[in-house]
Amino acid sequence: MLVDRDQEMSALEREFRSKTAAFTVIYGRRRLGKTRLITEFCKGKRAIYFLATEENEKENMLLFQRCIAKFAGSNALLKGPSLDDWGLLFDVIADLATQDERLIVAIDEFQYLGLANKAFPSILMREWDQKLSGKNIMLILCGSLIRMMKSQTLNYSSPLYGRRTSQIRLRQIPFHYYHEFAPGLSRDDLIQRYAVTGGVPRYAEIFDERTPLMEQVRDLILSPSSFLYNEPEFLLGKEVSEIGNYFSVLKSIAAGDRKLGKISSSLRVVQTSLTKYLATLEELDLVEREVPVTEENPSRSKRGLYRIKDNFMQFWFRFVYPYKDLLETGQSDYVFKHLQERFIVNHCSYVYEDICREHVLWNLASAFGLDRIGHWWGVGDIEIDICGYDSTGENMLFGECKYSSSPKGIEVLLDLRRKAKYVPWKAQTRKELFVLYSRAGFTDELRQMAEDDHSVILAE
Repeated sequence: MLVDRDQEMSALEREFRSKTAAFTVIYGRRRLGKTRLITEFCKGKRAIYFLATEENEKENMLLFQRCIAKFAGSNALLKGPSLDDWGLLFDVIADLATQDERLIVAIDEFQYLGLANKAFPSILMREWDQKLSGKNIMLILCGSLIRMMKSQTLNYSSPLYGRRTSQIRLRQIPFHYYHEFAPGLSRDDLIQRYAVTGGVPRYAEIFDERTPLMEQVRDLILSPSSFLYNEPEFLLGKEVSEIGNYFSVLKSIAAGDRKLGKISSSLRVVQTSLTKYLATLEELDLVEREVPVTEENPSRSKRGLYRIKDNFMQFWFRFVYPYKDLLETGQSDYVFKHLQERFIVNHCSYVYEDICREHVLWNLASAFGLDRIGHWWGVGDIEIDICGYDSTGENMLFGECKYSSSPKGIEVLLDLRRKAKYVPWKAQTRKELFVLYSRAGFTDELRQMAEDDHSVILAE
């Protein structure tokens, strides 16, 4: 199933329809569906698909030769002994490209070719410049090791720099589309499942909508033999060295140490030694540094807080990693009980805030001209779950998210209005809008107030 990839598919189709040779780089973390995107795009088109492996260069060259031979059919050169020259293979590809019908050549897990031979990006640069760039061809390079794909294809230092005609960084599926993975689930069930899998298609697909979520968590994540038990180790292991240091940082953030100083104190290391780890985790799209949405210079703000962006990674470092010794020794009952007791309050409620902010972006932002959406915190314990504003106008939205089992009443609105007074942005002239989100709905009294006051929106 290909969910929410219309924009990426359209970008590939534009490149395919181009009158000149196209060179597209696709990259993103594991399990996002990059291979599926490519195979769906190639359906019905003349395409050679090659999946590179972690084997040596000779083996990869042989595999590539076989892929071309399968496509070419009768080419005697390709059906003969194994070739030992990339140039000969690209000669055949150049001959297969015709003026009448475009040829796609997709190399998946491209970074492994550069690992097997550091000179391969230079080799491909030569083959592209001399043989392919003038042909009716579309070259796709795809990879799941983000830092390596950047260094081999996108960075200025790469021999391939400047050759690409487009690039696509695949990211997680927004909650807006998540119901397509499990159309039979209620919204509340979807929220809890999304809190575990995030928007990673492969994770979402392995969870069965007919089986209770917690049962599947126990089988698919907490069991040492399960598919997702060691997933973060596979995810980070090929991207970074010193994986233990990265795990310590992620564990600290997952436990609630969001300020740089707190992370430093928790790990008993100086703050300056953490910056490279945090920068790498941000590059990998696993961690982000947040500041209050009204900050004028976010990069210079001293109010930054770090958070794990990936729901699964946050879940794993909160409920699995700290208890691996118990899980490895067969004491999963304690871990499972701990998880059940804290899953809603310590995990789902925060994911729910992200989902609500996304709802504002999709459903309210354009109507009120909001071009900056995030959340806001100030002195002491003043914190507003959702805050958005029109930087060229005077509209400002404040939102509160309540993931609890009881309907919310007027006191929630009054408290939100009280906290909004602490936000200084155009305090005297702004037009304020208040939106409340509640898992369990609202009291009749609050509903009546919202009907009478058009500045109040209730969302369930």
